[in-house]
Amino acid sequence: MEIYVKALPVEEILIDLSEKLDLPIERDAGELCLNLPREIGYGFIRGSSFPSGLGIIEYYCTFFKDLRIHFSANKIHPLKFIFCSKGKINHAFENEENPHTIDTYQNAIVSSAGHNGHVMYFNANETVHVCSLEIIRDKFSLRNNYNFEGLDSNLKNLFEENVAKDVFFYQGNYSIELADIVEEINKKSQTGFLRSIFLEAKVYEMLTKQIIQYQTDQNSESLPFLTRQSDVEKVKQAVKIIKKEMNRNFSVNYLAKEVGTNVNKLQEAFKHMFGLTVNKYMQQVKLEAAKELLMTTDHNISQIVSMIGLSNRSYFSKVFKEKYGVSPKYFLRNHNDGE
Repeated sequence: MEIYVKALPVEEILIDLSEKLDLPIERDAGELCLNLPREIGYGFIRGSSFPSGLGIIEYYCTFFKDLRIHFSANKIHPLKFIFCSKGKINHAFENEENPHTIDTYQNAIVSSAGHNGHVMYFNANETVHVCSLEIIRDKFSLRNNYNFEGLDSNLKNLFEENVAKDVFFYQGNYSIELADIVEEINKKSQTGFLRSIFLEAKVYEMLTKQIIQYQTDQNSESLPFLTRQSDVEKVKQAVKIIKKEMNRNFSVNYLAKEVGTNVNKLQEAFKHMFGLTVNKYMQQVKLEAAKELLMTTDHNISQIVSMIGLSNRSYFSKVFKEKYGVSPKYFLRNHNDGE
């Protein structure tokens, strides 16, 4: 199946998709959603735009037949930051014979030349979860971008170049951090106004992470350590173990054995994907869980310390303050006062 839709803005893309696939549109404030019927597949496509010219389209779906979506426009195509957190998709520029595969946990920065279009390929019976940030450059340039200070020269040119003379394609390495943001977006715990400001904040966070990853890759003097999907899956398994049993303090040896790798490989993988050692990552996860418990439950600090597997309350207070700038007691008191 092949369909042709407008390339911008996001609302027009969703409206075109609804017409071509004969689907009703559900609206929640500025977010538009298409739920796939059983004769086509299952899942949804939804998207939203923001006044800055930044928008997002989220594809979380399975099609029963191969699908190609062609994006075409009379204006310059948007600059795209694509991230795949489940399955894989292919992307190609119009009239390009060999598409690029964007695998699970990989991202891509994509810019076509002038009016040249994009094509996204969805394979039959493969569940995919893909977020595409769509930046309308002439509109985005109206916000105060501080001359894109600190950006890599290639990225700076992409943001500034409203006529898009050259094709640009960058494929990034694996990132579970970005997948966590996508998962937060997908949960849709808010609606209406709250959903709109939450979504806008997450979209900017996602954009920031992808830019940082690109610039880190460009500045790296060595080849990225993590290049295989099997390594990524092992890290993902280790993360699940850590998060599932927050009250335990796993050794790196134990985690490596559980996921079927060695200690050195697991340490290197965590450093590559999170910028942290395994132990430091565990500490960060525990602190984030503690903060959430302080905000959402009636447990006292001693109970929370026990729940996250720390026996020393003074050590917990020390590392909590290092991360959040205030003691747990001060954080709890101010959170309660603000309610």
